[in-house]
Amino acid sequence: MAQRPGFPIKFSTQEKVAPAKVPAKKTASTNPQGLGLDSSAVRQRMVQKLAAQGLKDPMVLQAMGAVERHRFVESALVNQAYEDTSLPIGLGQTISKPNVVARMIELLLEVTDGKLGRVLEIGTGCGYQAAVLSHVATEVYSIERLKGLHEKARSNLRHFRLANVHLLFGDGMLGYPKGAPYAAIISAAGGETLPQPWLDQLAVGGRLVAPTVTASGQQALMVVDRTAQGFKQSVLEAVHFVPLKSGIS
Repeated sequence: MAQRPGFPIKFSTQEKVAPAKVPAKKTASTNPQGLGLDSSAVRQRMVQKLAAQGLKDPMVLQAMGAVERHRFVESALVNQAYEDTSLPIGLGQTISKPNVVARMIELLLEVTDGKLGRVLEIGTGCGYQAAVLSHVATEVYSIERLKGLHEKARSNLRHFRLANVHLLFGDGMLGYPKGAPYAAIISAAGGETLPQPWLDQLAVGGRLVAPTVTASGQQALMVVDRTAQGFKQSVLEAVHFVPLKSGIS
């Protein structure tokens, strides 16, 4: 195993986010904020919907219920935070649907008993998926190529004080060799092919889940397992993610 890099970012424990105010009266058009967005009941309602859609891993469902998604979306969209929809987070990027986040993480966990080991996330975005991953992995290294989103994720994650999440600013297509090998790699952007550095940095016995453009020109989830004999890949359902890009901005 490669030596763990002397990173991690130490999040400030001073910043607090005020809880949402519960309105005195509910109206006929009550939305999740009617329960108070900090209410666990709101998150559990989302988890129940995920379970009804076929998500079944208890560790994933527990993680989805633990992370307050409303803290990662724009204030104008906060009332949609617990709907099963992707939402813009700025700079042309989106926060993935809860169903997609849960589905991809569940796929990672299929090949392991208990928690994942060290995970590499390509595309931190607003930090939501990294927060969910922190509940199912011992360590999460998350890399973002857009400086504005890297800083936004740092701000969003301060509230949670996640000692096992390390945020990196850099080109995700290169992965992060200093932290390799990884038990799992997950990407929030899809390209024509899987970058070779990702495959190189995946541990034997590890799994990679990423959207990839298929021969038909459409994106689909690609699952790659690394065995002692080589790589085994499977193409699953169609998905729609932002395109994978190189470089930093």
